[in-house]
Order: sequence, then C-alpha cells, then structure tokens
Amino acid sequence: MELQWLKTFIVAAETTNFRQASEKLIISQPSVTVHIRLLEEYLGTKLFDRINNRVTLTDVGKLFYREAMQLVEQMELSVNRIHTYAQGFRKNWTIAISPLMAETILPYILRTFMESHPDVEISIRVEESTNIEQLVENGDVNLGISALDTKLKNIESIRIYDDPILFVTSPDSYDEESGPPIDALELLQNNYIFTYHHPVYWDSLLNKLNKYVKRFRTMKVTQAHIVKRFIQEGLGISFLPHSILRRELIEGRLMQPHFDVFTLPTVSTFIIVKRKEELEQDFINLISKYYFG
Repeated sequence: MELQWLKTFIVAAETTNFRQASEKLIISQPSVTVHIRLLEEYLGTKLFDRINNRVTLTDVGKLFYREAMQLVEQMELSVNRIHTYAQGFRKNWTIAISPLMAETILPYILRTFMESHPDVEISIRVEESTNIEQLVENGDVNLGISALDTKLKNIESIRIYDDPILFVTSPDSYDEESGPPIDALELLQNNYIFTYHHPVYWDSLLNKLNKYVKRFRTMKVTQAHIVKRFIQEGLGISFLPHSILRRELIEGRLMQPHFDVFTLPTVSTFIIVKRKEELEQDFINLISKYYFG
C-alpha cells in the first residue's frame, strides 16, 4: 500500500468527486481512479459506490477514512522525526509564549538557550495568555510564558518579573527643558486611548479613567506591537508595560509624559510549567538571570 494512494483516497473521500480531487492533488483524474482502484484491490473491499457518475463512500470507506488519516499523520510524523534526527536534533521541546512577550524577552533568552542545547529542536507557539495554561496542562507544550497566573493546582507558576505600566504618547518636537508642560488629562480627553492589548489591567484601569477623566474615547486594539505603531503615527495614546517600550523610549520613537492623574498598576509575567525536567529547569534558571528593568 503506497502513501500516495492514501492521500488520494483522503481527498476523494472529502470531496466525493474525483475531478475535484484531481484538481486539489494536481494530478490527472484517471490517476485518481487508478489510485482508488489499487487501494480497493489491496484492501479487498469497495471504498466508494459509483452510481450515475457520482461517488459516495461505502460504510467501509467511512471507517477507513479515519484509519487513513491516522496512517498518513503517523507516516508524516515519522518522516519529520527522521529529518530532525538527521539534522542533529535529539529532542523536541516546545514553548508557548504570549504575543506581548514574544517581541521582548524571547529573542535573547532563546538565542542563549539554543547555544546551550544544540541538540534540541525548539518550537515556539505564540498563543494568547488565556490559552497557555491549558496547553501546558494538556502536554501540548513543555513550558509557557504568560501574563496570567495559573489557576490549576497541578500546574506550577513562577513569577519571573514585575512590569510597571507606563502612560505613552507619540513624541513631540520639544526637548525636556524648552518644552511646555504636558497635561495628561488633556491628552486623555483629546486622543483615542488604545485598550485591551493586555489580559490583566484594562478593566480596572478603565474604571479609574471613568472616575478621574470627564470624557474620553477608546479603541480596542488587541496586539501591543500594533498599539505601539499606532501611537508612533500619532493616532492615539495608551498604557503599556515598560518591558515592551524600552527600545522605543530610548530611541525617542515614543514618549512617556509625567502622569499623576492616578496611580498606575504593575503587572507580572509568569512561567507556567507542569513537569520541571532538565530542560525546563535550565530554561527557568536562564530566564531568572535576565534583567527586565
């Protein structure tokens, strides 16, 4: 039984149309017919009923569809493992990280970790923090870096750093000495405030804004890197964690005006892990040494 027969059967079963199957597989329609016939001969049973130029799966065909999917998936996994081994990797290891952290802490940490473990094939899953805990629980990833603490008792949560939230605007043309004082309340009242790009602090922060600011307009933008770009383009203002702003503030692409309307919150970042084996412990030790200030 050849792998291509199985792939042809799967597509033909999903389309129940040999012509459409041939188009998806980029092979001729007679080739589809031959693959199905050879597979049926190998199995000794009919997989399709053919009536008036129409095909439908037989009961055996419906049963074999699930088996064929598993066979193809297992074959592809085996081939990938062989390719991985041939490249010198001896272990697969997967991290889930939220988009918020992916552009800040991950590049340096990952580079250092890869240099220390050249035989490990590392995969990165960028996931929202709300999903990371369950991925760790299910064993889909070995470790997660999340903006949310764990709620499950069998999952360990390690707080790796605290992050002050900053009020951020686009830069003006003045320097700190010659520029006029910046009125934070006026900025809040006259600009869009980009919200909900972090899963923790926005509900409470909006409650404070409602208490201290007479009127303001918000725009929900769920990705922090998009918020930074919008602010740089002068489209609005926002409140963002310090760790993702350091480069833009140093280079003058964003500005942090004095903010005394109310006290801004601090948020934390956590490592979420179920089993701390050697690789997990090495990664935790490495990230614990990193300075996030």
